[in-house]
Amino acid sequence: MDPLVAAIDQGTSSTRFLVFNAKTAEVMSLHQVEINQSFPKEGWVEEDPKEIMQSVYECMERTCEKLSQLNIDISNIKAVGVTNQRETTLVWDKETGEPLYNAIVWLDLRTQSTVESLINKAPGKNKNHLKHKTGLPISTYFSAVKLRWLLDNVDEVRQAVLSERAMFGTVDSWIIWCLTGGKNGGVHCTDVSNASRTMLFNIHSLDWDPELCRYFDVPMKILPKVRSSSEIYGWMKSSSLAGVPISGCLGDQSAALVGQMCFQEGQAKNTYGTGCFLLRNTGTKPLMSDHGLLTTVAYKLGKDEPACYALEGSVAIAGAVVRWLKDNLGIVKSSSEIEKLAAAVGTSYGCYFVPAFSGLYAPYWEPSARGIICGLTQFTNRNHLAFAALEAVCFQTREILDAMNQDSGVPLTELQVDGGMTSNRLLMQLQADILCIPVVQPTMSETTALGAAMAAGAAEGVGVWSLSPSHLPHVTSEKYEPQINSDESEFRFSRWKKAVQRSMNWETTEPCCNSNGVGNKMNAAPWGVPPPPSPTRADP
Repeated sequence: MDPLVAAIDQGTSSTRFLVFNAKTAEVMSLHQVEINQSFPKEGWVEEDPKEIMQSVYECMERTCEKLSQLNIDISNIKAVGVTNQRETTLVWDKETGEPLYNAIVWLDLRTQSTVESLINKAPGKNKNHLKHKTGLPISTYFSAVKLRWLLDNVDEVRQAVLSERAMFGTVDSWIIWCLTGGKNGGVHCTDVSNASRTMLFNIHSLDWDPELCRYFDVPMKILPKVRSSSEIYGWMKSSSLAGVPISGCLGDQSAALVGQMCFQEGQAKNTYGTGCFLLRNTGTKPLMSDHGLLTTVAYKLGKDEPACYALEGSVAIAGAVVRWLKDNLGIVKSSSEIEKLAAAVGTSYGCYFVPAFSGLYAPYWEPSARGIICGLTQFTNRNHLAFAALEAVCFQTREILDAMNQDSGVPLTELQVDGGMTSNRLLMQLQADILCIPVVQPTMSETTALGAAMAAGAAEGVGVWSLSPSHLPHVTSEKYEPQINSDESEFRFSRWKKAVQRSMNWETTEPCCNSNGVGNKMNAAPWGVPPPPSPTRADP
């Protein structure tokens, strides 16, 4: 039988384990488990690191059982790759193996006051003060400010740092450390694509930067070792796959770029998940953006291979807006229902929805923005709202695509897409209409997991997956052509931009006291203890 390669895909809303045929890239089996998010206070988003690991083990075991039922021998699995939600920040105790606080998710806004004070201290109050080294603006999005918050607010973290027991990592580091033995010799590492999202990593030297660590006052000894995206980091210690090498590691958006085979300079893809992420391969030189995009390390496929870089447009809320309509408003019962609701009206009827739940990311980087729905009339109903939510995803993509075209000087002539939301055909057609270019969706939607599997299978010492252009599998796809005239598209887009302006400067740093006269600087309640209820605000 052909060799198999597996991938752990640990996303914001679910964990999945997929097994691929290394010759055909066909998915042989998979299992998925949803992950709970908790929102202990307004703007806070957390996940339980132990639940994350439990979901990884459950997905691996269930998938292995399914393979056995198909009479596929799991000893054919030659390597495992890891891909993960990026920026989400964890600190754990290397002696007990226990997390010292919940994982602070990339969407979390508790560090807004820290970010504002850092920007105010920067020369010229410039949010891009560190961009020459990091490729990133100072923002709540990245790991360094989340880590700083943990060091400032969680006693257990502070104590563990003082007694040299603390380990910091993004989700990839936590998974690899646990799978390779945890407190009994687990490997503490990350790859360049994940490290480049921390604000502690120099994207030119490809290592932790002492000056950046001093700037955020982060002790370098708690950081993981930075490795390439494709090499053997260690071997699985337990589970049905004990002894299998873990040999691929990529942040989810980098993994999707690899899985979409965007290896040539100028190739790009847009992934529609919890957020929306447009990445364009810029080759072996980092290109700095003048239009609000990030410069990030895309991948480094081998110890001795050069790093490749990407320009990235990051949108915080895409699929998350559907989850919000389902969980918070009860407008839809399942994520798939939104397409039916929106299709029933075929228009938002002048209603615009800016889902700035975590502020605005690219191209604005405006943490003070909050979500708004405007253009409401007595005629507006839940169908129009569903349509406006889908349009919001498309408008946000149009904004980052425009920025990318301006930065690169070479407009994209079509957009390659992937991610969970691409199964929504109405959304894909809307996207083509709003961009005025074709949207191309591969029939095999598992591109993020595929990218991690490719990196793992191609690693030195594994060598079961060839990344040479002649060996890359042929991928079939479906193309959505624009169906409305560009004037209508431009009119709708200009109204959207007007709505975005209305969403800005809504929420600034909280005052020092709440109605009880108690300082309200978002200090942590002890872990596991419910925080006091937030003071209710009067209607604006």
